[in-house]
Amino acid sequence: MSVPCASGKQVLLLDDEEAILHPAGIYFRALGCLIDLTREPEEAAALVSHRHYDLAILDFRATRFGGQEYFEVLRAIRRRDRGTRIIVLSAYVSAEMEEQARALGSDAVLPKPQSLHDLARLAIALMGTPIDEQDDSLPFLKVNG
Repeated sequence: MSVPCASGKQVLLLDDEEAILHPAGIYFRALGCLIDLTREPEEAAALVSHRHYDLAILDFRATRFGGQEYFEVLRAIRRRDRGTRIIVLSAYVSAEMEEQARALGSDAVLPKPQSLHDLARLAIALMGTPIDEQDDSLPFLKVNG
């Protein structure tokens, strides 16, 4: 029996779309991650204040507050644990947003959409467990086609 490539890693995923949260949760659990899913930045900030995460994946969206509540989650993560790796996703990536996210400690800022496969490869690499594409024990990471 093979051990999933991210066994026991704690992951936080913040995304406002249930259609993304559910499949991403299944995918990252299949990789062996312990994952917390939330749609609200306020809930993400509360989770971060009580728990260590190896990785946070944060979907930034434009809001009536200019998205600042998402940057507050980033700040909360950094206050709690400088070692947490952070991926920011957004359909609205701008140079200013990327600069601000990186200044607050984000490891990657990516435009949406991203495939779960590509997101998982980056996530696992950031957590220090690179994927061997030839490893047949990880069939759920193979790309069809």
